[in-house]
Amino acid sequence: MNDTKISLRQQKILELLQKNPKGLTRVELGDQLVLSKIELSKVTLIRDLNELLDIDLIQTAGVGKSTTYIYLTHQLLQFIDIDEYFSHDIDERTIFDSYDGEVLSLFSNICSKQELHELDALNANYLTNSTQLTPDIYRKELERFVIELSWKSSKIEGNTYSLLETEALIKEAKKAAGHSDDEAQMILNHKQAFDTIVENKRDFKKLSIKNILDIHQSLTDKMGVTKGIRKNQVGITGTKYRPLANTWLLEEALENLVREINALEHPFEKALLAVSGISYIQAFGDGNKRTARLLANAILLAHDWAPLSYRNVDEVEYKQAMLLFYEQHNLYHLKRIFSEQFMFVVENYFRK
Repeated sequence: MNDTKISLRQQKILELLQKNPKGLTRVELGDQLVLSKIELSKVTLIRDLNELLDIDLIQTAGVGKSTTYIYLTHQLLQFIDIDEYFSHDIDERTIFDSYDGEVLSLFSNICSKQELHELDALNANYLTNSTQLTPDIYRKELERFVIELSWKSSKIEGNTYSLLETEALIKEAKKAAGHSDDEAQMILNHKQAFDTIVENKRDFKKLSIKNILDIHQSLTDKMGVTKGIRKNQVGITGTKYRPLANTWLLEEALENLVREINALEHPFEKALLAVSGISYIQAFGDGNKRTARLLANAILLAHDWAPLSYRNVDEVEYKQAMLLFYEQHNLYHLKRIFSEQFMFVVENYFRK
């Protein structure tokens, strides 16, 4: 799966390949790096190129000495140094500051064939492991998963419950001292929404707007959030991006998103579009990103794929990756995080 930690030297290699769409041989790259005052050995250059190949930032054409290295140019996946990008203040960044529905039509082939092959193999492991569990062990694992999903998804939204406090709340209905009622309700609503999804998972195989509205209503129940599509403008902390304000346009945007999700074939790509698209459209007064995460899980479960708990995701990095999608129409880091979380779930839940 993709890894964002590439060296400054590797970034320079990517820049050179971006400037040469037809690609460069290893010798040509070496010469241009020297001209850029970057000297490195043949062995180091080969290692750098192999690492960039492994994380699907470049591809090759030809064989032997004539092998050409080509930058992968999917327009949503160009590499952006996330730390460098957010070192600039919100008002210093040049961004796409308004909604562009065309972005959500570009998710076809967002994953390479190799990536999909790896994901299919991971999910096959998940299915093998989960189906071999006894019913009582499976129920305990599912309970653990729901607790950790409810805790982390809520924490991403600023909830201050600890994991152990979340466990006591869900298993014993014990509210933690020093926390608001809304924080407890947010966590309980996650469990309620996930339970409903599991009970009706086939309903999400072909998505509808009703599916989205139902999940949002379940997640915001008893929290003073207006039901249905919002009628007022909303702002998003940390960005100058402003979503649509008109209710009819928001409905149209959701209809288009549902159509795009249903048109995709692979469950992983469907779920990735759902978590990105719902967050980007911001159709509700509150609870958009929670709805996005649970909707993505509903889609995965509907196709017998492992859902995501987000247990070990870094909340700041997750939010930054989402802001990059809003501001630059760039999915590189959000896709990477989504892939990493899928791998984490397969390796840490529902195992014998």
